[in-house]
Amino acid sequence: MANGGLQYQFARLNIAEKLIAINVLIFILDGLSTALLGHSVSHWFHLPKDFLEFFGQPWSLVTYSFFHAGLGHIFWNMLMLYFTGRIFLNLFDNQRFLNVYFLGVIIGGIVFLLSYNVFPTLLHTNTALIGASAGVTAVLIFICAYIPNQEVRVIFFNVKLWYVGVFFVLVDLIQIPYGGNVGGRLAHLGGALLGYVYARQLVNGKDIGAGFTRFREAIAQLFKPREKKAPMKTVYKKDTSGKRSGDYDKMARQKKIDSILDKISKSGYESLSKEEKDFLFKAGKEE
Repeated sequence: MANGGLQYQFARLNIAEKLIAINVLIFILDGLSTALLGHSVSHWFHLPKDFLEFFGQPWSLVTYSFFHAGLGHIFWNMLMLYFTGRIFLNLFDNQRFLNVYFLGVIIGGIVFLLSYNVFPTLLHTNTALIGASAGVTAVLIFICAYIPNQEVRVIFFNVKLWYVGVFFVLVDLIQIPYGGNVGGRLAHLGGALLGYVYARQLVNGKDIGAGFTRFREAIAQLFKPREKKAPMKTVYKKDTSGKRSGDYDKMARQKKIDSILDKISKSGYESLSKEEKDFLFKAGKEE
């Protein structure tokens, strides 16, 4: 009963809330495994900075986004995901949200990998990438670029979304040379770039995530159970000529009603003939 209740409650969540629930569940399970078993297998899902290690666990380009370093890390990420998700899903459907979010995660991960294998000051750093920040930043910058002049309430003031987007990007840029978590900041910027480009291309009528949608659908098909063929049965066809005739009568009647209502909207009720008025009156009584 409880299980059915949880499934029902989960099904009622929007896609952003479902991602939040999954992230929180993984965070709890990861913490429990470390506390009770003395070890965690989460390192298999973190994104390593070394290309050779990455080739051994390529799934980490996506799975790193489901793991977080601490309570503050997951709290702020999920809070931002909740509010940006609400705005996004008022504009677009779940599929486009998943496109922006996971493409942001992937591009953020690629920027992290390239940076730690190209920039001299990062080459000998031992680190790995975790956190949903790149995907969350992609969603945030997407809405900031798609509806830049839309105002949102920030504490006591109304602020245009493009100001919000610029603020977050500048914070990451400024903290790269002076703060810690360089890899995370670079991943944020990768997600921000994806969100901006996706939004501006969409404004111009091009959905750059269409191919990713097809890719996700192809992957989903691999995990769908095959439907069993139903045994062949003899089917006796019923005479439906009377039913079809009734359907045609209903369609013709509705078409006439629509035509009369259209005439009223253009010329007023008084423009109707007596026959049309009588027909409309009878139709109203039958309803």
